[in-house]
Amino acid sequence: MERLRQIEKELPLACTDFFRSIAQTTSTLTRLAYAYDLRLFFRYLTSENPFFADVEPRFMTDTHLKQIQKRDIDGFQEYLMQYYITDESTGESTVVQNHELGIMRKLCSLRSYFEYLFQNGHIDANIATLVALPKLHDKPILRLEADEMQKMLDAVASGEGLTSKQQQYLRFTQTRDTAMLLLFLGTGIRVSECVGLDIDDLDFELNAFLVTRKGGDQSILYFPDQVAQALQAYLAERNQITPLEGHENALFLSIQKRRMTQRAVENMVKKYALIAAPLKKRISPHKLRSTFGTNLYQETGDIYLVADVLGHTDVNTTRRHYAAMSDANKRKASRLVPLPKTDLPEQK
Repeated sequence: MERLRQIEKELPLACTDFFRSIAQTTSTLTRLAYAYDLRLFFRYLTSENPFFADVEPRFMTDTHLKQIQKRDIDGFQEYLMQYYITDESTGESTVVQNHELGIMRKLCSLRSYFEYLFQNGHIDANIATLVALPKLHDKPILRLEADEMQKMLDAVASGEGLTSKQQQYLRFTQTRDTAMLLLFLGTGIRVSECVGLDIDDLDFELNAFLVTRKGGDQSILYFPDQVAQALQAYLAERNQITPLEGHENALFLSIQKRRMTQRAVENMVKKYALIAAPLKKRISPHKLRSTFGTNLYQETGDIYLVADVLGHTDVNTTRRHYAAMSDANKRKASRLVPLPKTDLPEQK
């Protein structure tokens, strides 16, 4: 919330109204993601369009918003393929490239914002709907095999494969990292849900925890005994730490004694995954979630159960992810059902 309020100060006032309008139907992290996307758009607008060069985004009124054209959003879509960000403290520039999914998400943020502006009379037409979204190409599910999961946990236990600097930090994070990795692999929790967990959300009598899903809905997830043991081992260490003010209830803490960020968790997963599966460069917390979903579907064959546990509101979302396994099961089923014998000649 603090970060969201900081970014709101850089944006047009209508952005704050937009965030308030979706506060009851979205999580804080979702609104923060929208804020980052809108800030990037308005920075692009003021730097690339001479018409907006003399006005800061925070001073833009409805008069300015009405002047935004389709070509501005088309240009923004092209800009997202490759742009530069400058570190204000060092002055160093870094190249940022967005692929299909990243561009799609940012354009969807713009569409939601312009839909709000149009419906509430800030603009005369929703020009964002005129911009075609990029086509997303299907990609195979990237997941870890059983031996790769074991190697990843072994890397946490031994430190083998880590740099000398990483090994120095390992003694402070070893128990925490083990608990988090097992939580991903044992429950399929999202990274946003993981960093949002509080200590009070855990119930070891039921081996369950309360999780806040996308959109703010809450759900109870259950974890196996191995995950419970890892969490209890971590909590024994966690209770000896005095968190910084405002982070007292956070379950997973960083070395700085703050609630862990999504980026920190993503870096942690990538660090161990590169040791366990060096050829799989894109292993992330979401891929660990896919690993859990794949394993659950292979064990049960129940797509509705997988959708429920993963928190998919539409089972078709789950079905698209695991369509290949569905086809495999269908082929297997075609060979299992016995049919009556016939006198038809065999085909050569």
